[in-house]
Amino acid sequence: MRLTKYAHSCLRVEHDGGVLVVDPGVFSDPAALDSADAVLVTHEHPDHLNIAAVRRQLDQRPFPIHGPASLTKTLGDAAETLSPVTPGESFTAAGVAVRAYGGRHAVIHPDIPVVENLGFLINDVVYHPGDSLVVPEDTPVDTLFAPIHAPWSKFSEVVDFIRAVAPRRAYALHDGLLNDNGLGVLNRQYTALSGTEYRRLEPGSRVDV
Repeated sequence: MRLTKYAHSCLRVEHDGGVLVVDPGVFSDPAALDSADAVLVTHEHPDHLNIAAVRRQLDQRPFPIHGPASLTKTLGDAAETLSPVTPGESFTAAGVAVRAYGGRHAVIHPDIPVVENLGFLINDVVYHPGDSLVVPEDTPVDTLFAPIHAPWSKFSEVVDFIRAVAPRRAYALHDGLLNDNGLGVLNRQYTALSGTEYRRLEPGSRVDV
């Protein structure tokens, strides 16, 4: 299984001839969606779902979108492509086994409504939590993509999340709001404290898992 890390929170998964894209948001290159067979969306926020890019790709090559039922309103005319997913559900997307976890976005502020959010365990190997720190306690995780920076998180919570998941390795996710100074500081801290092999992939980097 080959992964390509696009900017911020977007992953492209290629496995046995299928292409699965996770969270193609507005900070990511729309090319992540090229030849997609299916798309996973953790939640409705635009940094995780670029509606315009998804619609353009659907016009060229239809594909199913898997995510929370609340995406129906966000997708608008493209809602017919949505296969609603609930926490604990297992399904197949682009020929890849997926299991959903969580259900709610982390709290940004009490005055901001909390939306639905799903974490996805992909092929029993890779975990993408979306905007939450939900630990998939029923199964070991080999490769974790950890949201290293967000308005809803703090460093100590993310470190504890990585330690709780206890993956073989962790890659940085949700890093699109950081400049070089912030990335330098956080990369050093996560490397020192996460308790696992930690690394940040530049957008466009590929790894085999």
